[in-house]
Amino acid sequence: MIQLPAGFHLRRDTLARSVVVRRSWPVFLDLCVAGLLLACFYAVVQIARYWNSTPRTDFAISLSPHALPMYAFFSIVRIGFAYLLSLAFALTYGYIAAYTPRLEGLMLACLDILQSIPVLSFLPGVMLAMVALVPGHQLGIEMGAIILIFTGQAWNIAYSFYASLKAIPRELTEAARIYNFSPIQRFFNLELPFATIGLIWNSMVSVAGGWFFLMACEMFILGSRDFRLPGLGSYLQTAAANGDFRAITYGLLTMIAIIVATDQLLWRPLIAWSDKFKFEQTESSNRVSSPLLHLLQHSTAIRHLRQRTLRPVSELFYRTSYKRRAAHHQQPASDSTLQKVLRYVAAGLVIGIVLFAATHAIVLLREVQPRQIGMIFLGAGATFLRVLAALLIGSAWTIPAGVAIGLHPRLARIAQPLAQIAASVPATAVFPVLLVGIVKAGGGLGIGSIALMLLGTQWYILFNVIAGAIAIPSDLREVGRLFRFSTVEKWKVIILPSIFPYLITGLVTASGGAWNASIVAEYFRLKNQTLSTFGLGAQISAATDAGQFPVLLWATIVMALIVVTINRLLWRPIYRIAETRYKLSA
Repeated sequence: MIQLPAGFHLRRDTLARSVVVRRSWPVFLDLCVAGLLLACFYAVVQIARYWNSTPRTDFAISLSPHALPMYAFFSIVRIGFAYLLSLAFALTYGYIAAYTPRLEGLMLACLDILQSIPVLSFLPGVMLAMVALVPGHQLGIEMGAIILIFTGQAWNIAYSFYASLKAIPRELTEAARIYNFSPIQRFFNLELPFATIGLIWNSMVSVAGGWFFLMACEMFILGSRDFRLPGLGSYLQTAAANGDFRAITYGLLTMIAIIVATDQLLWRPLIAWSDKFKFEQTESSNRVSSPLLHLLQHSTAIRHLRQRTLRPVSELFYRTSYKRRAAHHQQPASDSTLQKVLRYVAAGLVIGIVLFAATHAIVLLREVQPRQIGMIFLGAGATFLRVLAALLIGSAWTIPAGVAIGLHPRLARIAQPLAQIAASVPATAVFPVLLVGIVKAGGGLGIGSIALMLLGTQWYILFNVIAGAIAIPSDLREVGRLFRFSTVEKWKVIILPSIFPYLITGLVTASGGAWNASIVAEYFRLKNQTLSTFGLGAQISAATDAGQFPVLLWATIVMALIVVTINRLLWRPIYRIAETRYKLSA
């Protein structure tokens, strides 16, 4: 009779438990996914009911902590829809600008103008147009708030995608041409993967910018009308205006909880997933990991959905696209004349709309007195100095910090969520405490406005530098180790040239963000009193409150002209250097 080892039964039980866990875990994941889908369905039903209700703009904002879950839900929905709209706009706009030489200069100029226009300058036209477009329903007002948040998110993502397309290595483009990729194949197999890292990190800072401007988009005054929408931004603004630091604390803690959950459930898995799109010749030993991504990849339902539905659909789509492209090559297009006619008609419509808008704008501009125009230009000079100071101070610490976070995954696991929280917390919510400290130290709102600009714009530089550092190929870093580069040589030969395109994108968007932030940095309400300092942002905010649309239009045009001029004379030439001298090549 064979004698079994003494510990056989224990090992058998352990093996049985491991088999049960291994088999039951995918089922548990599928149940979690199903629960998440049901929660999303319930949220959609509740939002549909609210948006279909009678329009209201005079909600009494409660400062009770019990109202925070509902307010947070509405704010998350607005920021989520605004981000999806921003992403769709960025991919379309950036692609057309990068591959249409005739329109590239005009589209970049338009992007410069749009990113320089403050949210409050969009406010009157957007809100009135949306209310008129969907009368009798709350949907119109909500669409107006979503588009206002969109104006604080979209331009940064569009710049990132455009810069990534211009930086695609030449040999990858040639490979796509040799394999006869269709435009759709090239987009999904080359362009979008190459731009993924920059898109994800710029999406993070764009969503953070959405939280920053949430207070201005959910609660504002437009002439004689006081718009108040239920949301976390209106809660924080009401608490800040009343000086209720207890309510501010509750609101900030709720926002931080949302940001942490978003980081762990969305951004961290996306960062880990995007790590496979790094352009490098050798695989890096330091890979970003995400437990949630690992669990989702081992979900039985998701695996079956990908293998039995998504993959056959994509293959069918690519085969159909190939057949159409082959037929198109065999038969020359006969509608070239029709395309030209349609192109001219579209150009005529655009010119007509521009002339119509310009005519009405000139009528408004004539109502402003020369003395007011002079004050607007002087205010622009004051705001320009504050923006320059904020960019210099922000760059001094974000560049080394961003490189350190991007090159060290362990540090990134700790620092990236903290940076995400710091970037997302609206500076206007903590500004009352900061302002009291500055005043006690002998300063005023002039210095405080620089601090508020810095809190709102330095993250554009930081997140772009992190994305650039993450995208540095592992073989380049290995070369530095083999040749024993000193720290100065590493920065000069490897780090700065590699992150240069990302850094320029961050500086451009941070510059526009600083001009945008001036509307809340130079004009602030605290305990039923308005604090302001001389500047263009304060003039825009004051004109919005008073309903002085001619002054608002003048100030907006001056701000746009300044930003466009700076971009054309400074940033655009530097962009060309980034596209030529510092493009990665194998």
